[in-house]
Amino acid sequence: MINWKALENVPVLLYILALKTLLLCLAFAGVKIYQSKKEEEKLRKIQADRRRLAQQTQELIDNLKED
Repeated sequence: MINWKALENVPVLLYILALKTLLLCLAFAGVKIYQSKKEEEKLRKIQADRRRLAQQTQELIDNLKED
C-alpha cells in the first residue's frame, strides 16, 4: 500500500535537491574562476621575467657591440 502522506513532501524535497545542486555548481564554478585567475597571474609574472631577461640580454649585446 502506498503511503500518500509521504508523497506530499516530494515537491519540497525536489526543490531542496535542485537548490543544493545549483549551489554546488556555483561553488565549483567559483573555485575554477579563482584557480584560473591565480594561474593567469603566475603566467603573467613568468612572461614579465622573460621579457626583462631578454631586454637585459639585448642591452648586454648592444654594449658589447659598442665597445
